[in-house]
Amino acid sequence: MSSFEFLAALLLLAAGIGIVNHRYLHLPRTIALMAGSLLLSVVIILIDRAVTSAELREGWRDLVAATGLPHVFLDGLLALMLFAGSLHVDMDSLRTQKWTVLSLATLGVAMATAIYGVGIWLVFGRGIPLPWCFALGALLAPTDPIAVGGLLRDAGLPSGLLTVVMGESLFNDGVAVVVFAAALEWANGQAATAGGIGLDLLTEAGGGVALGFATGYIAYRALRLADDPALELTITLALVTVTYAVAAALHVSGPLAVVVAGLLTGHRATRFAMTDRSREQVLLFWNMMDELLNAILFLLMGFALLSVEISRTLLLQAAAGIVLAFVSRLVSVAVPTTLVHLRQAPKMRGIAVLTWGGLRGGISVALVLSLEPSPYRGTLLAVCYGVVVFTIIVQGLSMPLLVRRLYPGKAS
Repeated sequence: MSSFEFLAALLLLAAGIGIVNHRYLHLPRTIALMAGSLLLSVVIILIDRAVTSAELREGWRDLVAATGLPHVFLDGLLALMLFAGSLHVDMDSLRTQKWTVLSLATLGVAMATAIYGVGIWLVFGRGIPLPWCFALGALLAPTDPIAVGGLLRDAGLPSGLLTVVMGESLFNDGVAVVVFAAALEWANGQAATAGGIGLDLLTEAGGGVALGFATGYIAYRALRLADDPALELTITLALVTVTYAVAAALHVSGPLAVVVAGLLTGHRATRFAMTDRSREQVLLFWNMMDELLNAILFLLMGFALLSVEISRTLLLQAAAGIVLAFVSRLVSVAVPTTLVHLRQAPKMRGIAVLTWGGLRGGISVALVLSLEPSPYRGTLLAVCYGVVVFTIIVQGLSMPLLVRRLYPGKAS
């Protein structure tokens, strides 16, 4: 199957599941897509076991290897998704919540990685080296901006808390990728010290932010010279792709660079460099791009089950990993927010929303699938996938109910 045929099949499946969900199920669209592909994956596994000559799972794994799906997501689709998500963040509210967002995206990620890494190492009975467990903790530390935004944007959260949720989910991806890379270096026997990791984090994160400001400002000036929606749309596309490509060449954080460029575009360029007509068309394009890429991503996340070898032991370890993910998320939210709000203790309602709303998604699956073959890859993949499925389906579906219970006066 060629890449074009594969994309055509995914879009056909997304349309089919979307119609069934729209007519009968009425689930959040992204969750319906993932659940549909997950159900189809189970059917494929059952057919594969019943008909030994089918080899459907083997065909899926060959397709993933041939198309390089994890790298396609990490090196391309992620940039477009983060830019689309950052366009709608309220910059004024983000400035007000900047220290909370910063603490969650840095200290929170570090704490979640450490707590999960040590905890899952004990769950595995120390059968998997600690560095690999830290790598698993790092790839499960970031929350998914796509899943979080889609579920909470209309849930009735107070604007300040919604900004914290969205801001953290956009910024912690870049930090987690740096921590993940450092953990892999450690796991592969390369020297890694706390100081070295801190310097790498500062260089990559700081460089990514600076690059995003630079390219975002250049794009803003270019947009002021244009007065044509098609040209302005081309400028925004060039902004995303060039920023991500330059970040890769300079070895700085591409996700952070794209997020900063998107924030500048959404806050400044759409207000002062575009006409009403251009603004409407550009934002409509990026909304549609966001919807389309979300559909493909969540379908692929469901089909990732075909890459998991299931056993009783792995199921028990995945269950323990889910509990540990909740505990590590709770601590990594409560401690940073408490430190930021020492004079005024943070409200427990906010901590509850941030904890239960810590959905893991595409970046976690892509990172674990990008791991090179090793004796530990299958186990790490199974645990990661269990956490992702639980957080998106169980926590995601229950989030609106939680918000209505905690904020009855604001929920719609």
